Amino acid sequence: MTKEPDFDVLVIGAGLSGLYQAYRLREMGYTVLGVEGADDIGGVWHHNRYPGCRIDSESEVYGYFWNDELMQEWNWSERFAAQPEVLSYIHRAAEIMDIRKDFIFNAKVDKAVFDEENNLYTVGFQQAWRAPVTARFVFSALGPLSTPQMPNLPGINTFKGESYHTANWPRDPEGFGPAKMDFTGKRVGVIGVGSTGVQTIQEMAKVADHLTVFLRDPNWCTPLGNGPMTQERMDYIKSNYHEFTAKCDASLAGFPHEFIEKNLFDVPKEERDAKLEELYKGPGFSLWLGAYQDVLADPEANKYVSDFVAQKIRDRVKDPRTAEALIPKDHGFGTKRIPLETKYYEVYNQENVSLVDLHSTSITRVTPQGIETPEGLHELDVIIYATGFDAVKGSWNRIDIRGVDGVALKDEWNNGLKTYMGMQCPGFPNFFMLVGPQSGATFCNIPRCSAMAIDWLSDMMIKAKEDGVTRIEPELEAAESFTTYASKLQGKLLLGQTNSWFTGINQNIPGRDKREVLLFVGGNPRFRAYCDDVKEHDYKGYVMS
Repeated sequence: MTKEPDFDVLVIGAGLSGLYQAYRLREMGYTVLGVEGADDIGGVWHHNRYPGCRIDSESEVYGYFWNDELMQEWNWSERFAAQPEVLSYIHRAAEIMDIRKDFIFNAKVDKAVFDEENNLYTVGFQQAWRAPVTARFVFSALGPLSTPQMPNLPGINTFKGESYHTANWPRDPEGFGPAKMDFTGKRVGVIGVGSTGVQTIQEMAKVADHLTVFLRDPNWCTPLGNGPMTQERMDYIKSNYHEFTAKCDASLAGFPHEFIEKNLFDVPKEERDAKLEELYKGPGFSLWLGAYQDVLADPEANKYVSDFVAQKIRDRVKDPRTAEALIPKDHGFGTKRIPLETKYYEVYNQENVSLVDLHSTSITRVTPQGIETPEGLHELDVIIYATGFDAVKGSWNRIDIRGVDGVALKDEWNNGLKTYMGMQCPGFPNFFMLVGPQSGATFCNIPRCSAMAIDWLSDMMIKAKEDGVTRIEPELEAAESFTTYASKLQGKLLLGQTNSWFTGINQNIPGRDKREVLLFVGGNPRFRAYCDDVKEHDYKGYVMS
């Protein structure tokens, strides 16, 4: 007798993508259970409540665009919304979807094992008191930046002061933001200068008695260009949402920026410099995703823009040695993710801020009193670890996912990552990934781009329901073909030749020193065209039975 599952579908994760996917599946008649490891919805916006946390997408293009009620009701207060406002928005969207009732919380998945005889998964939890759940299909919305990574430093647990990782910041029990914490008069150390570190440093410099920044790999940072969202602008957005979404859908990464359809050196120097000056000021990723079309692919054009931004750093930071330490030497502009900032470089001109350049020294260990380097001890009251995540693959690798013949997904990925459109891996029937490796939504404005993938998968699930399908699996050849395509696209951009989390490199994780194809960098339109072609040819590359 064939065993029937507890639910048709299990959705892992209650962030923006997981909530929408669960809603779509429920509305088409599937029985759905959502499971979330945290105690509430919101994903990264629930956990990342560090001071200064905000989106680097323009507010009007970050969110859900399938619900007119929400689009017309919601008023953003800033052009780039802060974390509490984003989380408040997600909670309001969940109310409109009435989706919370379909989720259980404090349910952290630790394994998902495929039962070949019955075409279903048994999903287990870290919490011993939670019974396993069975489901025909599993949709994993784990988030590409959701598994915090601590640095590999001796003595971390000996520190007697306060220590925090930005991704697990204390929460305000009565609100959407951080807990009320006072750093006034304290000696604060921040390790990490990625997007999170930059935002944190900007805020800590305002209140700390002394702030020490421990810098290993500087990034190219450009002004955010934030400001209040006027009611006039909000009204215009509400009347023209389709214009904003169409612009995002036509762009490389789902943001309202378009590359200039000229090569940099084909433009007279005076004109190109004036354009770079304009783009540098923002808003958002104007310079990264809206400059000349060859800047991210041609080394000479890239060097020109890198030199331009380097001079901006020298202009803004008074001490020449500090300025040089803040200029990246190991990668060109835009080949890693660009942190956006508000007077970040000016922080280093303050008397209460000092920089420890870990290229000229090193952290020996963390001690009970602070952080020790060969030059001596930096006494601290607070250490903030802005050291990022085990990116893209990390959240999936933390779960023991077993497919056909008991093969572990982590082992398969270690042998060479292969996906079909970033949505499924061969040998793992009925297991879907949202915003994971090689997805078109991972190198993208995630809410906008993941919705496209969710809608596409939802159409497939409608067909599966109509046809009585109980098993969906990609063919190996299809996955190899797609992965080769993603690899070729990544190889055309300089970011594909750069060590970063984009290419799977993580200095804090042993063995994570080989570049791999984690992203689909071909852009929104190209990814959509690929998906549409698969659908129009009766979901070619998939075996449905």
